[in-house]
Amino acid sequence: MRLSFGLLVASVAAGLLSVGAALLAMTGASLQFGLVMLLALLGYVLASRGVRRVRWAVAAGIGLLAVVAAMRLFWYQEQVDEADWLTHGQGVAMTAMLAHWQEMIERERLAALGLALGVLCLAAGALALPSHGRRRGVATTVLALLLLAWFGLTSAREFGRYPLFDLLGTVWPALLAALVAMWALALSGWRADRRWLLPVGLFLLSLGAARAYSDLAAQWSGWWLMTKPPGGGFLKPGVMVSTSTEGFPQVSWAIEAAIALAGAGLVAVGALRSSREADAS
Repeated sequence: MRLSFGLLVASVAAGLLSVGAALLAMTGASLQFGLVMLLALLGYVLASRGVRRVRWAVAAGIGLLAVVAAMRLFWYQEQVDEADWLTHGQGVAMTAMLAHWQEMIERERLAALGLALGVLCLAAGALALPSHGRRRGVATTVLALLLLAWFGLTSAREFGRYPLFDLLGTVWPALLAALVAMWALALSGWRADRRWLLPVGLFLLSLGAARAYSDLAAQWSGWWLMTKPPGGGFLKPGVMVSTSTEGFPQVSWAIEAAIALAGAGLVAVGALRSSREADAS
């Protein structure tokens, strides 16, 4: 019990340090503390007792999110090591710049796939909990439907600007993560713990997945406009293009980090609490 509580405290502390580093624009430190937070949270889940119903699904989800965090940290360090690419950018050919851009998109797709798999595992753990038939399940269902409607209306604006199948072929992992998180949010009210940690965590996780979709769609749309501009014209580096983030609220990176880390932590802790409460009843 002491070990699990210590790991939970360490996870919260690392999460706060990650958000604080993001506020100070210390990207590397923020990514490192975020990874530590997820690893400590994974240890807390594995060390917790009396939660056999959800332990392995939740642990798998947190583990996958930790893998995504580790990949982002590695990519950031790699980007810092290759910082002179930008200093010599004037002599870099357009094809090389577009290839680098496409590589970044592929990395984001891989990260989005890891996020989708992590969300699927967390949702499976949450939905493995018994349903109590509580009326508050209606509230989470309505909230999830409203969130889905907002997400759909915001995303649909881009479908007429770009080839639909090309766009969906790129962003489908992030889209899957967002839809699964919202689906789990709709059903979480019937399985929520007394403090509502599980629904709140799934709501934050849904926002984080929606933001991941927006960022990936923005990167792809910018690349597509650069390579296939409308009207047969040509775009050059430095030309501003519209992105798929126009309909999404613009928030700081620190807030994005807080939403992502808090969502994962609350889902994990909420699922474990719900499991204990179900076993005790």
